[in-house]
Amino acid sequence: MIEIKNVTKKYGDKVAVDNISFTVEDGSIFAFIGHNGAGKTTLIKSIVGIHDFDEGDILINGKSIKSNPIDCKKDMAVVLDNPEMYENMKAIDYINFICDMYDVDQETREKNIKKYAKLFEIEDKLGNPINSFSHGMKQKVALISALAHDPKILIMDEPFVGLDPKAVFDIKEVMNEMIADDKIIFFSTHILDVAEKLCSKVAIIKSGKLVKVGSMKEIKGDKSLEKVFLELEDK
Repeated sequence: MIEIKNVTKKYGDKVAVDNISFTVEDGSIFAFIGHNGAGKTTLIKSIVGIHDFDEGDILINGKSIKSNPIDCKKDMAVVLDNPEMYENMKAIDYINFICDMYDVDQETREKNIKKYAKLFEIEDKLGNPINSFSHGMKQKVALISALAHDPKILIMDEPFVGLDPKAVFDIKEVMNEMIADDKIIFFSTHILDVAEKLCSKVAIIKSGKLVKVGSMKEIKGDKSLEKVFLELEDK
């Protein structure tokens, strides 16, 4: 479970995230949506421990990201919209480096690397340096690295950007597998029709403030998620 409790994050005088609270339950796919600059990435980076925050707390399976960052990070994997990797490394070396950080045993890593490299159709590219890859290929390497240690919580910022339709379909299949195992998927996206079809819950942020949170059915009613979002943006 992810519990976000009265979190505020400031950059000087600018309030990027303003007293936000909500909970992401186990076994759910949770969409986090808002316009560019609304505070989505700031909150995501706070959840995973990249950014500190000024007020409140974030609990990962009951542990505070402030006071127990290492224990919290062991339960999570994160894929950002612009993956930052050691680009001179070969893809397979980078993936194994991430597995080493999470103490993944040899049998588990070999099984998962093989599984996801085959799924994303890059088995024959793992020996290539990352700096030779397109953005979409880098996303696939980042995803394999994230999934190789069987995280309880997968957090993604715009996970579908730069990916081909087959890879998008494959990610959705992985998501469904994970929630069937009572894990959490939390992601931001601008592709609202995908979020509407895929997610059980949604939170909408505007100018750093949480304006809507609840089940997808509660939030959209008999409208489309896109229509609800645009109506909120116009207010």
